[in-house]
Amino acid sequence: MPLTVIRDDINQLRLRLIAGNRALREAYEAHPATSRLLKGRSALVDEIIVALWHTCAMPAETCLVAVGGYGRGELFPASDVDIMVLIPASADDALRARLSAFISALWDIGLEIGQSVRTLDECIEVSQQDITIQTNLLEARLLVGCETLFEAFERRYRENLDVREFFKAKKLEQRQRYTRHQDTPYALEPNCKESPGGLRDLQMLGWIARAAGLGRNWRDLARNRLITGEEASMLRSNERFLEHIRIRLHYLAGRAEDRLLFDHQEALARAMSVGPSGAKRASEVLMQRYYLTAKQLTQITTILLQNYSNVIFADQEGAAFVINERFQSQRELLDLRRDNVFEETPSALLECFLILQQRSELKGMTARTLRALWLNRNRINAAFRADPVNRALFLEILQQRRGIVHEFRRMNQYGILSRYITPWRRIVCQMQHDLFHVYTVDQHILMVLRNLRRFTMGEHAHEYPLMSRLILSFKKHWLLYVAALFHDIAKGRGGDHSRLGMEDARVFCEQHEFEPENTELIVWLVEHHLTMSNVAQKHDTSDPDVIGNFAGIVKTERRLTALYLLTHADIRGTSPKVWNGWRGKLLEDLFFATQKLLRGATPEQALGLDDRQQDAQRLLRYHGLRAGTENTLWSTLDAVYFMRHSPEEIAWHTRVLYYRVDSPEPVVKARISDEHQGLQVMVFARDQKDLFVRLTGFFGRMGFSILDAKVHTTRHGYALDSFILQDADNQASYRDVVLLIEHELTERLKRGGEPDRPSSGRLSRQVKHFPLTPRVSLRPDDAGKHYILSLTASDRPGLLFAIAEVLAKNDIDVQAAKIATLGERVEDTFLLNARGLSQDSHIIKIERDLLEQLQV
Repeated sequence: MPLTVIRDDINQLRLRLIAGNRALREAYEAHPATSRLLKGRSALVDEIIVALWHTCAMPAETCLVAVGGYGRGELFPASDVDIMVLIPASADDALRARLSAFISALWDIGLEIGQSVRTLDECIEVSQQDITIQTNLLEARLLVGCETLFEAFERRYRENLDVREFFKAKKLEQRQRYTRHQDTPYALEPNCKESPGGLRDLQMLGWIARAAGLGRNWRDLARNRLITGEEASMLRSNERFLEHIRIRLHYLAGRAEDRLLFDHQEALARAMSVGPSGAKRASEVLMQRYYLTAKQLTQITTILLQNYSNVIFADQEGAAFVINERFQSQRELLDLRRDNVFEETPSALLECFLILQQRSELKGMTARTLRALWLNRNRINAAFRADPVNRALFLEILQQRRGIVHEFRRMNQYGILSRYITPWRRIVCQMQHDLFHVYTVDQHILMVLRNLRRFTMGEHAHEYPLMSRLILSFKKHWLLYVAALFHDIAKGRGGDHSRLGMEDARVFCEQHEFEPENTELIVWLVEHHLTMSNVAQKHDTSDPDVIGNFAGIVKTERRLTALYLLTHADIRGTSPKVWNGWRGKLLEDLFFATQKLLRGATPEQALGLDDRQQDAQRLLRYHGLRAGTENTLWSTLDAVYFMRHSPEEIAWHTRVLYYRVDSPEPVVKARISDEHQGLQVMVFARDQKDLFVRLTGFFGRMGFSILDAKVHTTRHGYALDSFILQDADNQASYRDVVLLIEHELTERLKRGGEPDRPSSGRLSRQVKHFPLTPRVSLRPDDAGKHYILSLTASDRPGLLFAIAEVLAKNDIDVQAAKIATLGERVEDTFLLNARGLSQDSHIIKIERDLLEQLQV
């Protein structure tokens, strides 16, 4: 038989594969059954590969083995086909040529192949070194060839398999996988295979059971009393749901795609016959079911791993240590002393979490404790919640020195939290499509709680020095944890969630007999949890009236400190991408200015006008400039300039411009800003029409996002503008572009002409599938000297340029701009010159023009 496979044979096999895949898909679409499809595709590929093996006349002393998922006899529509050619000895040139022709033919047929060629010794050697290979070989299945060689492989593999080491390695592998997915199944675009609670967890449970000889399916595990019959049924039901998800994703994407991307969620819901429910779109209903499935699977995974451990390490069990009449310690895990503890003493449903906090030697709960906790969760009813003992226990959990976040996450996982705080039930696994939250509502709240806890911990003090100092001096700082639990608890009900949530918080505080002043603090924090971020990011905080109005809302320094801590924790808990140094500086400046005002300073003193000038002068002297050098430039600047800029910025501007106050040519300077993780650019030029448009267009064309813009006109008719820039793709080396920006922008401003138009770019998936209805508000300030333009819209490349262009066409001058980007959502605020805005018709026209530009 020639080594080159006859082309006709390959074509025939390719056609058989195409026809077989088409028939499988049609059968699945008509009657969705995951097992029939997965096993059917595996059988189809078996048929194709075995036929090709015979066509290639492979040597009789070799064998072909299916490994991994294919070895298990399950192939998803776009899964790779993993095979191993087992050979008795190292391959000679003739065998290598024949194997190469065989593998090439498999690819030509249309199979995505993952292949290896190994001797028996090589199999054992690599399996000892690599847990992934060892796991793939665990499910090895003979396809064709020498049975004796395969039996020898199986025997050698079993002899060399250390079940205890395998168990430990799979747990370490799980921990690494969970870390890659931020230890949560509740991301908005989870991976149905790799995320916690995904198919990989189920496969891991199967691998360990098979390696330890505990069973080959869920029924076997139930017969061996590792799980209950009900849990076995739940596992199979959830497994089928995830299999349907993955099958549909492969068909929708036309490739191996395991992420539930926004691009696919709505189509996936339709394919799975999931419809909208109330205010929730179909994709949200589907995703909530996915999260609940993942939640159940993470529960049962924890229980099964502990039961596996009890069997695999049975000789290491040790004696139980009695904690009290209800609980004991068993292998560093909290265990029930009797199966009916929760029936006898319902308050133990909370007590168990308190014990875990108080005993650092305990690493968690035993499987039977977790199972009993879940089965008895419904004992937390109205009578339970009204019992003073249980109320005291819950508050005690909140006030412990350690373990608060861990135990609240565990309480949420096992349904205890939603039974004790009844409004919590509505937010469990609830999605948030607001373009900047990346977690479900319940997980976001727990992230905020985590952030507040970190402020109290010495090991995090270097990250949050001011937060740590403030919270440790805050009397009863655990009250902030209560505010965190309720700040978003009314999300998704319709209406103002802050107002609705404050009522829930008030009921909780009164039921738990909080002191009146503590109740009022918590209720006020829930009501105003968005106020500080709104003022810091959307208002001109160099305006004394803005600081005065905010201080009027806050009223006391205790409230200010509490709101600052909660706001900081809240923003950090939305998404890893939302928080940055610039946003932190805005909040910090507002906090200190308001603190000074509450301590008796005037608004001007609170903003530190005199202090800023004096600090700037000290910096100038430090850099070698003589006293009075700054006078020429400073005489052209008004108080607003000094209130909007920090002493360091004022000193920088002065050092650059003190000898160029009447420069006939534009002056552009850029520098790296570690504080903002980006660039700071200053532009000084004769004021000209469309200058703001030109600058936004230039920065957009260069690929930069504008985080902040301060636009100022001097008394002698020059523009002194400063910008904070970040690379939109986070790929720029800022040091390399400083000189480029200085040179290119200077030349562009000297040349004049039409403004640069930034490239349109591409919309993010989130914006494309969950667009935000844009909002525009244009209103006069209290003094009537300026107008405040507030915009909310989905972010997109070139958006700021489009806004600036509308304002320029309507002859509107921008005095200042605050650009707040929260994930994929922008909330921008502009201070505009009031000239030409006195007529309602003109204002309406501008708002319409802006809305037209903001539409995605």
